Amino acid sequence: MIHSMTGFAVQTRDLGRVSIHLELRSVNSRYLDLFFRIGDELRQAEPAIRELISARLTRGKVECRLNLQTNGAAPRSLALNAALLEQLGDAEARVRDRLPSAAHLSVAEVLRWPGMLADDSVGFDEVQPAVLELAKAALDELVATRRREGDKLAAMIRERLDRMRELVAQAQPRVPALVAEYQEKLTTRLREAVASLDEDRIRQEVALFAQRIDVAEELSRLTAHIDEVQRILKAGGAAGKRLDFLMQELNREANTLASKSAATEVTGIAMEMKVLIEQMREQVQNIE
Repeated sequence: MIHSMTGFAVQTRDLGRVSIHLELRSVNSRYLDLFFRIGDELRQAEPAIRELISARLTRGKVECRLNLQTNGAAPRSLALNAALLEQLGDAEARVRDRLPSAAHLSVAEVLRWPGMLADDSVGFDEVQPAVLELAKAALDELVATRRREGDKLAAMIRERLDRMRELVAQAQPRVPALVAEYQEKLTTRLREAVASLDEDRIRQEVALFAQRIDVAEELSRLTAHIDEVQRILKAGGAAGKRLDFLMQELNREANTLASKSAATEVTGIAMEMKVLIEQMREQVQNIE
């Protein structure tokens, strides 16, 4: 299937004391460019997430936002460092033995003592499995979004390819008709200008005119390129760069068709082709 490079995904996991929030955003780019905005507490997860994204995507500018949020409503434990508390009590008792008038330690001072309250913050090892699971789920969502967008792009391109086929079919019979019209006009002019007609001269002029306006090769190449674009769309996969090249080739043939045009009708066909090609080219820039 054809995938767009534009997509968005967001995933959140509630782990009780904390919540993990991850966002993935992607836009078009020539290559795969990864940008990370991760809080310090989860910075260790970047290499693993980078590896996951690189294994699934081939092109696009992808931004990953990952952060850890504390749940204020979640109950937190308030554990005292028993060993430190005992040491602090012994130290106070020794001080008061030497300095009886010294003030007692207050509860607030004890609680503020460095290391007195146990650290109940969540460590990276504790949340690492949840982070990786979250990244995989977000990546699945992002790929699905890019696939749906790619389906829309492919449908739009196919619609314009069908119109181009119609234009090629309209242009093909015009060349013989133009040659016949030119021969008739040339014969009439010569008949009016001279008493006797030079049939060889007429044939030469008509042959040169036919050669000058012959676009059979251009129309054939246009058809071949249209077939190839449709084949690539059907095959799917990372097709953006190949489609972009084919858009250049289609535009080249449309330009040649316009330059060889000997009738306003053919010129109009070539101009409409160029408009269709430009519309497709703009959309191809978003295809992975």
